[in-house]
Amino acid sequence: MSRSRISSAFRLIVTRRGLRFTPPLATRITRRAEAVRYSTGKLYSCIQRPYSTMSVDTTLYTLPNNQPVVALECDTAFKLLTEKEKLYSHYLSQAAWHGGLIVLIQTSPESPLIFVLLHKIYLTEPINELKDAAIRAGATEDEFTAFLVYSCGVFSNMGNYKSMGDTKIIPNFSKKSFETIMKASKAYKNNSKEMQDMWDNISNAVYSLDGKLKVLGLGDKGVTTYFSANCTKEDADRVNAFMQRKGLESYNARCFKTSNGNIDTYEIKLASMETSDDPAITMSEETHENVKFKITRGDYCKLMVPVVENLKKAKEYASNQTEKDMLDKYIDHFRTGSLDDHRNGSRLWIKDKGPTIETYIGFIETYRDPAGQRGEFEGFVAMVNRQMSEKFATLVSRAEEFIPKLPWDKDFEKDTFLRPDFTSLDVLTFAGSGIPSGINIPNYDEIRQSEGFKNVSLGNVIYAHMKDTQAIPFLSEADQELMHKYRVTSFEVQVGLHELLGHGTGKLFKQTEPDTYNFDRDNVKNPLTGGKIDKFFLKGETYDSKFGPLGSSYEECRAEAVGLYLSLEKEVLKIFGYEGQEAEDITYVNWLSLLWGAFAKTFEMYQPATQTWSQAHCQARYILLRVCLEAGQDFVNVVETEEGKNLLMTVDRSKIFTVGKKAIGDFLLKLQVYKSMGDVESATKMYNKYSEVPESGPHPFGRWRDLILSRKEPRKIFVQSNTFVDDSNNVTLKNYESTFTGLIQSWIERFPSADVSQALIELWNKDKHHFVSANR
Repeated sequence: MSRSRISSAFRLIVTRRGLRFTPPLATRITRRAEAVRYSTGKLYSCIQRPYSTMSVDTTLYTLPNNQPVVALECDTAFKLLTEKEKLYSHYLSQAAWHGGLIVLIQTSPESPLIFVLLHKIYLTEPINELKDAAIRAGATEDEFTAFLVYSCGVFSNMGNYKSMGDTKIIPNFSKKSFETIMKASKAYKNNSKEMQDMWDNISNAVYSLDGKLKVLGLGDKGVTTYFSANCTKEDADRVNAFMQRKGLESYNARCFKTSNGNIDTYEIKLASMETSDDPAITMSEETHENVKFKITRGDYCKLMVPVVENLKKAKEYASNQTEKDMLDKYIDHFRTGSLDDHRNGSRLWIKDKGPTIETYIGFIETYRDPAGQRGEFEGFVAMVNRQMSEKFATLVSRAEEFIPKLPWDKDFEKDTFLRPDFTSLDVLTFAGSGIPSGINIPNYDEIRQSEGFKNVSLGNVIYAHMKDTQAIPFLSEADQELMHKYRVTSFEVQVGLHELLGHGTGKLFKQTEPDTYNFDRDNVKNPLTGGKIDKFFLKGETYDSKFGPLGSSYEECRAEAVGLYLSLEKEVLKIFGYEGQEAEDITYVNWLSLLWGAFAKTFEMYQPATQTWSQAHCQARYILLRVCLEAGQDFVNVVETEEGKNLLMTVDRSKIFTVGKKAIGDFLLKLQVYKSMGDVESATKMYNKYSEVPESGPHPFGRWRDLILSRKEPRKIFVQSNTFVDDSNNVTLKNYESTFTGLIQSWIERFPSADVSQALIELWNKDKHHFVSANR
């Protein structure tokens, strides 16, 4: 792993004093610079570029004191609900929030205790009193603000790694100051031994950026709690192969490895409230190829109890029998650990068309599992925006008009387009590590391919995330003006196309029986080679099991490319209410926004030391930028300006319908063909080529990375509302200020009992021996 370089200006000072620039000296200088920065907020410019003998640039891993916080407004939509609908949404929210605490355990070994420590501090006294005590004890105003910011980061990301990029978040002030604030709190004074024990267990991990601790990953690539600390990629491959042989999926599982002599045992542990064995779900030890496997259950059991209890209460206020049956299946899933129950609940969910309250809950997205198989807990509750949903419904009804315009023929398309429910939602609750702008679920292959799915666009998230009046770097003033005017609008179009016709199209070629296939093997031709289809998914293989870690980014790239490609269709823009010049401007801004974001917003997610990307969507967009740059003809360009002190990106809008369409269309065809055939080898080779970040050439993004990062704006943190039920069974919605204090208050009122902390401590104690090496 690379370390941090002293900047050229600072090296010059050292040289003029006649000092040799040896690694020990370099290390001491860096440490001193960091110490000064922590105490004064200065000398940031002294620690910038990677250098193998020095500590890392901490600014990539801290949240600034001017971190933007915005409210996720849902008041208008919530007020339109009936009392029954409000009660339904309240108990669903309670289930989601309590389940969301599982993400702390899924993120890092120390995340649960960091949360508990902060929860206990803020639960015991008001923030203004804590501040007064901390300043009396010697903390500065800036340090206390940084303490609040770090707390907000941990709460919002459900752990000490960013949901967008999976890089670590460390406090932007010294460890000594953290201890000062903690020890000044009433929580510490009330129970100093418990608080000190927690801090002693996690303090090094909270601040450390050594080795693999900078990012989530497996083995020497990063930190994960989906596997025990002694697991490598080879272990993950072995476990995934075993699960595939058994015809099982790992969405609600983790894996712990133990060794006894020469025999390794892999415990595949399912999330459930119940902990006892059940032959229909669990499995006693079984030996394969000189290793043992067993399947147990009871992971996160303490946190499953309130999830189940609140889903039972929500069921009382469901609007129809389908919703009641759906919740029954979810309850059974969380109670027993049976993934089949969640699948069947998802089948019922896609049949619940056009509900006023939309919800989904479970172990859903596999982005953070280094092996691409295990799902992070997620739960959302939202109200349907009828006006925007009508546009999406029209897009669904006319989807068959647009699917043939994609660059593959009908052999590579699903036999029947399964018209999904597609709604625009105003989010009330989104529990997990982060909030997306749109979702296409469920992720189970057999349901998506043959039964259906749902698309949702999270309208209030898009608006809150993108409303901005600040200057947009690396663009001309004219392009900035257009971006400010149409960025939200164009993104709504992109999300619609991305979710519906990106994730919702394309066929997987499968062998269903020894001599039976879901495609005409004799006649279907590979459009890239002209030959027969020689690769396909074997029985039992799924997209996730086949594509593994590549799968998430690859699929996001395919969906983004579909969005770009079909945004060129005038009829699509007309569905959203745009024609003429306005439609042309929106199409242009859609391409401009994605390609600009592909370098201006992504490089925080790129790890130069390992040459890897830590965020699926960012890698996907960067690849599409590389494709457009490769197209040439001055269609897209990024050049240095101001003698290398700035960059300018240009997109020739007159060439989007010619050069741009051909480049994206040709690339999209390759993406789909490789996906349909399950040709992981060809897909990986192509994808890795475009993922490269060159240090030289016409577009040296590796060399430009520091400049790009120097202009980055902190990603917004959302403050979400809470709901409360009074003695008369009436539900009220409480909103909070868009401040650090407001966000923290929302979390304390969301979990007003110390029982939550106790449950997390018990689960941490149960798990800690699996992650000892990761926690050092």
